[in-house]
Amino acid sequence: MRYLHTMLRVRNLDVALKFYVDAFGLKEVRRIENDKGRFTLVFLCSADDLEALKKQPPTRGAPLVELTWNWDEEKYGEDRFFGHLAYEVDDIYATCEKLMKAGVTINRPPRDGNMAFVRSPDLHSIELLQKGDPKPPQEPWASMPNTGHW
Repeated sequence: MRYLHTMLRVRNLDVALKFYVDAFGLKEVRRIENDKGRFTLVFLCSADDLEALKKQPPTRGAPLVELTWNWDEEKYGEDRFFGHLAYEVDDIYATCEKLMKAGVTINRPPRDGNMAFVRSPDLHSIELLQKGDPKPPQEPWASMPNTGHW
């Protein structure tokens, strides 16, 4: 398992970037504008991690902070600003099976062979991403419904 990023929701992207980039010194390394979903993702890296980041796949660099700005105003309580931790795993199906055997609920099953979400006992969301290409869909994951939220 490899740590990837922590996602934080922001109310105002310009103000957030002024803090994280201008004041805190993080570097913007990737930006995704999603018109359909009406959100922007900005991935930031510390200066000390930039060289290591260049040696990794462009979509799975680490360690990063992901700022998520939803274009439509959304009311976040203090508990909603933290988004999730993200880890890359060698086998998403085996990882989810192991977690289920340990009593962990798979909130968003890996139906696509690529992504799943679970929650910690303190209700922190954890994203699991398949290393490399997504695995072909397979049961029981392909037809497993979401449970709760993440």
